[in-house]
Amino acid sequence: MRTIQGAHGSGIFSMNGCEEGFATGGRDGCVRLWDLNFKPITVIDLRETDQGYKGLSVRSVCWRGDHILVGTQDSEIFEVVVHDRNKPFLIMQGHCEGELWALAVHPTKPLAMTGSDDRSVRIWSLIDHALIARCNMEEPIRCAAVSTDGIHLALGMKDGSFTVLRVRDMTEVVHVKDRKEAIHELKYSPDGAHLAVGSNENTVDIYGVVQRYKKVGECIGSRSFITHMDWSTDSKNLQTNDGSGRRLFYRMPSGKEVTNREELKLVQWASWTCVLGPEVNGIWPKYSDINDINSVDANFNNQVLVTADDYGLVKLMRYPCIRKGAKFKKYLGHSAHITNARWSHDYQWVITIGGADHSVFQWKFIPERKSSKEALHIAPQETLADSNSEESDSDQSDVPEMDSEIEQETQLTYRRQVYKEDLPQLKEQCREKHRATAMKKRERAPGNGIKLHFIHGYRGYDCRSNLFYTQTGEIVYHVAAVGVVYNRQQNTQRFYMGHDDDILCLAIHPLKDYVATGQVGRDSSVHIWDTETLKPMSVLKGFHQLGVCALDFSADGKRLASVGLDDNHTIVLWDWRKGEKLSAMRGSKDKIFVIKINPYLPDKLITAGVKHMKFWHKVGGGLIGRKGNMGKTETMMCAVYGWSEEMVFSGTCTGDICIWRDMFLMKTVKAHDGPVFSMHALEKGFVTGGKDGIVALWDDTFERCLKTYAIKRAVLAPGSKGLLLEDNPSIRAISLGHGHILVGTKNGEILEVDKSGPITLLVQ
Repeated sequence: MRTIQGAHGSGIFSMNGCEEGFATGGRDGCVRLWDLNFKPITVIDLRETDQGYKGLSVRSVCWRGDHILVGTQDSEIFEVVVHDRNKPFLIMQGHCEGELWALAVHPTKPLAMTGSDDRSVRIWSLIDHALIARCNMEEPIRCAAVSTDGIHLALGMKDGSFTVLRVRDMTEVVHVKDRKEAIHELKYSPDGAHLAVGSNENTVDIYGVVQRYKKVGECIGSRSFITHMDWSTDSKNLQTNDGSGRRLFYRMPSGKEVTNREELKLVQWASWTCVLGPEVNGIWPKYSDINDINSVDANFNNQVLVTADDYGLVKLMRYPCIRKGAKFKKYLGHSAHITNARWSHDYQWVITIGGADHSVFQWKFIPERKSSKEALHIAPQETLADSNSEESDSDQSDVPEMDSEIEQETQLTYRRQVYKEDLPQLKEQCREKHRATAMKKRERAPGNGIKLHFIHGYRGYDCRSNLFYTQTGEIVYHVAAVGVVYNRQQNTQRFYMGHDDDILCLAIHPLKDYVATGQVGRDSSVHIWDTETLKPMSVLKGFHQLGVCALDFSADGKRLASVGLDDNHTIVLWDWRKGEKLSAMRGSKDKIFVIKINPYLPDKLITAGVKHMKFWHKVGGGLIGRKGNMGKTETMMCAVYGWSEEMVFSGTCTGDICIWRDMFLMKTVKAHDGPVFSMHALEKGFVTGGKDGIVALWDDTFERCLKTYAIKRAVLAPGSKGLLLEDNPSIRAISLGHGHILVGTKNGEILEVDKSGPITLLVQ
């Protein structure tokens, strides 16, 4: 009927009809609007807009009213408002051209880095689902790695070179070309000192990070191209996989091959991304080829691993999976040939990338929910990859019988059949059930209300060291799901009501103006709140299961350490103001009662609990822990740092004080009859409290006991609010301030001890 010559400068790839007329899009980067008779209305040249670039090609167009949707060859979606055509809104971006292989995650932040044959490296926010930075390189990118401190991003190129960028601004740190064939794998050591670079020339080169990426070692031994690598937690060993199916080990940083497998039995691996090894035998289906599975990443916290293969399947399996053909859950979405898969730094997300489909998939990880019965009977398997496996004590004959009070407490699980998080779902089920019968109009709720005025009680029966003076001289503690700020002069209370289930622990900021409280919950939270305004400053979630049982602030107040009630009693170190997890590690199979950050070196901390005393230090995004060096395994109930960075003091279940220098036990001092439940460090000395109902003041070496106070009815001051339930109650918390000693008991009593002798009962 009719031909419109030169409607576009080159090929017309898309056409869309609507009530107003037609929209067309072409290789020339233009969108043209036409009326119903195909007379031109306007032209929008996307190449000339704010977001435009040379070579932009329109592949899809949709026109509705004042808005036009445009899809481009480079995986972008724009929304153009006709009257503001020079400022298209970018809805979606992605990689294009060639294959997408490079993927790395930030060690402490919810960020993923990808690099492709399209020569672009991109940083994605896992929270905002947005591209936050992009940089174009000279060569196609085949692999990526982020340094353990999150400062450097290393990119392996198809031409055999690698480039290191600064993450904050994507500027180049160094460019090195020692190989001629593609770099397929990169990994930073956990201590951040070295970068291992695996190439298709069958070698791994080791570079010193501090020496501005000078080559310091070389691993020669593979018969084929390097496919995968993992460092040991101590950065002294490296394992590699190659294209011929060989698994090799090297001593770092020299690159000398380790052939004696006995040496490797005790090696703990910082990550597991290798596709070969006994721990991952089960990932291989029957009749599979050595190159069918492209990527593996183990989640040590939840003992699962994710795999990505050439069939377009993302699979979840238990870790370790020893037997070939292990059971799995599979997830579809990618086309064939998934090239990489990684867990996010906090194990909340799995990121996968498609080699041919150029897409970046973000999956939400939903942890397994075990019933309490199952949880009691499924024993975790211990493997070489367990970076914090607990050694079983072969001879328990000299371990003292556990105190009845402690034994009773260790039996508490805080597991609920129904958690508060389940309530909305349960309420909706009830509503649906009753909708059919509830035909009559519901009455309105009353206009009256009630307001919480006073709470009698303090949680001392299963908690310790949860009672403090605030900056203004008030007393802060917790009971039920409420944080209480008590004014002892006026006998009044103010309340923090942010929690929705039992609070199990409380720690106070060094400036004594904020406190942190941790609660029970399936996805349990830590709240940091202001004792004056009673407003939350930060809420930390997403990492602890069942509950939070111990907390501690660093001396500068910037960091917070927490311990969860999951089977591994996971330890997390937070930057609480940013809400970021800095490090995490499994703590112990047995219960942990206390965690303390070193006041002199905030990268070091201690944990104490049932047959447990461990000394930790932060390495990258993890923690490395070593057991206290003592003859027999004791249960520790409390611990504090002393007058120097290496001195630690802990109270045992048998009434002794253990004095440590670093991780070595120097001596023990008998302090109480029965467990020492609480300890507080002074400028020159210590104060302790035990099950025997005695408060004891000590000198700074625990050589002399300077004074003792027995908590008895006979010595209560006239201003006391009530009577003691019993003489010598078990003391669970001790704190000092404003010329007094604050004491919390197992019976739910709070007392104030004047150093001259009188004792006032404040709360019961």
